[in-house]
Amino acid sequence: MVFGRGVQAVVVVQLGLSVLVGAMVGLGVFTFGYAKGYSYLSSDPTVCVNCHVMDPQYDSWQNGGHRHVAVCNDCHLPHHPLMKWVTKADNGFFHSLAFTLGDFHEPIQIKPRNRRVTQGACLHCHEDFVEAIVQGDHGASSPACIHCHLDAGHAWKE
Repeated sequence: MVFGRGVQAVVVVQLGLSVLVGAMVGLGVFTFGYAKGYSYLSSDPTVCVNCHVMDPQYDSWQNGGHRHVAVCNDCHLPHHPLMKWVTKADNGFFHSLAFTLGDFHEPIQIKPRNRRVTQGACLHCHEDFVEAIVQGDHGASSPACIHCHLDAGHAWKE
């Protein structure tokens, strides 16, 4: 069967797009495997030290008071089931982008949106103790817990 030039052009464009999409998916799958992306689906604290810039945070958590009761995900992800995975995906994407491009502050610093997540985790786990302190909507007018408890999750050695 003989196709007209218009049909041939469409076939070439479709083939080109298929190759491009296939290459992008293949590169993404390779990168995910090479970077051990699957490990980020767990709650294992050693995953956090896949990147050397997290070594001080991991070491300080090992010396902190929460080591026996909380892992990284307990404090750095929301406790809501859906928002946990949304935040994990968001952080995973931006962490991998920053580490791939080398565009991150060293020592690494927590971003404001993640600081709010951590504050929510403090209030979630310690709600029985902080009920009298917290005012309004999850302590919006109260100081952050780390204002007074800076070394609660991470015991920093000087």
